[in-house]
Amino acid sequence: MAAVDISPAAALHRRATYPTPTAVVYEGQEFSAAHLSRTAVELAAGLAEQGLRRGDRIGYLGFNSVTFLQTLFAAAHLGAVFVPVNFRLAADEVRHILTDSGVHTVVVEEGHRELVESVLDDIPARRHLLVDTDPACPAAEATAAVWIPLSRLFGADRPTREAVPLHDDDLAALMYTSGTTGRPKGVMLTHGNLWWNAVNVDSMVDTRSDDVNLAVAPLFHIGGLNALTLRTLLRGGTVVLRRAFDPARFLSDLVEYRVTSFFAVPAMCAAVARVPGFAEADLGALRSAVVAGAPVPPQLIKDYAEHGILLQQAWGLTETAPFATYLPAPLTLEKAGSAGAPMPYTEVCLTDPVTGARIDEADTRGEICVRGPNVTAGYWNNPEATGAAFDEAGWFHSGDIAHRDKDGFYYIVDRLKDMIISGGENIYPAEVERVLAACPGVLEAAVIGIPDPKWGETVLAVLTCAPGKALTLEEVRDFAGRHLARYKLPTRLMLVGELPRNASGKLAKAELRRMAENP
Repeated sequence: MAAVDISPAAALHRRATYPTPTAVVYEGQEFSAAHLSRTAVELAAGLAEQGLRRGDRIGYLGFNSVTFLQTLFAAAHLGAVFVPVNFRLAADEVRHILTDSGVHTVVVEEGHRELVESVLDDIPARRHLLVDTDPACPAAEATAAVWIPLSRLFGADRPTREAVPLHDDDLAALMYTSGTTGRPKGVMLTHGNLWWNAVNVDSMVDTRSDDVNLAVAPLFHIGGLNALTLRTLLRGGTVVLRRAFDPARFLSDLVEYRVTSFFAVPAMCAAVARVPGFAEADLGALRSAVVAGAPVPPQLIKDYAEHGILLQQAWGLTETAPFATYLPAPLTLEKAGSAGAPMPYTEVCLTDPVTGARIDEADTRGEICVRGPNVTAGYWNNPEATGAAFDEAGWFHSGDIAHRDKDGFYYIVDRLKDMIISGGENIYPAEVERVLAACPGVLEAAVIGIPDPKWGETVLAVLTCAPGKALTLEEVRDFAGRHLARYKLPTRLMLVGELPRNASGKLAKAELRRMAENP
């Protein structure tokens, strides 16, 4: 039997043939599915004229926008691989991603142009496209000849082609996550990964074909893109798309557009709950408020429940596209703190992080492992990292520590790899430590996450310095800010004479946390 075409571009084109509601509401503009489909086909033709072919990588650096979606669908139309880049990253990080992925083409919004220009000589991109088609973006300024205005690639004067059929194993996107070795890794997500996540979501979450989804989380994150946004577009619903998160506007959008679903991280939900008028707002249309990216505080669950909204917790990673577990709304209060049970088409288990043995007992901590059609095929050009993440039975080892109750519901309790989650952003200490160690006057550097009332966690840098050198937090942030995104910068600094180590000479981060609690 022939493989089924699961191309998102083909799905969008099919939707465009039927009378459906507005596909996207974006910063005061409305776009039909027919418009989105037509412009994606035009852009695909323009990209093909610029030499983009099946399997080539196309990078995108900018905020949430219709252009982001057009580029994604145009890439899928050609069978190219979409590489969304975190717009918060520093030049060193962007250089690594664009080089590692081997992008053929890069699409950049004004506002990020100068950053990309600073690394142009180091990246392989042969085509550099500057967004000048979006009135919500900063106006494109006079630029060097290397930049091609994106508007030149639109228009009906080029020959078009049918969308390339795409199947489970065809690569859809490379989404980069910070690596424990200090360099971001490219998570290879196939079209099957994206498609099966949608099947999982539609099997468990109260989603419908006429949903109104509020998309405010960054689309360069798998949660912002594939938790609800992509499936809403392709199934016939409306996506209310905002370039960035503003708590007051988020609340007003929920009311004005009668939003039925959204994906957010806990820090966003907490900020919305603090907006004046939250308690009185009519949120009766909201059915599916999915929250992930960090543990959800019990008080936040209670605050929303008192307003008639049951926050639905989920757990996953970029590597699981994104969800592996989900807590249904009726269990929000009964199982408060749980990240839920496995999705229908995803297997989840716990293993002993030392021996690798399967843990079947309830209430016993272990590393949470995932297997299923939504799980990544591995890391781009990184067989070592892929081999380390997967065992012989095909289980992906997440690095998160959890326990499972007697009813089969999982609770994430720790992170094996010491990852810090700040406002939904993943921060790996090794990456920050690598930069801080190069700071003039620093002898050794260690980084841990400490509790933060706003962001969940924030970065604490613990440094030993050369004799007579006493760095300030401002000096450390100034140096690190040249190499790291701002959300990765330390917000607290502790200077010590010696870093604590265990008997084998390894850094004792548990002792660092104790020191942070009792400075």
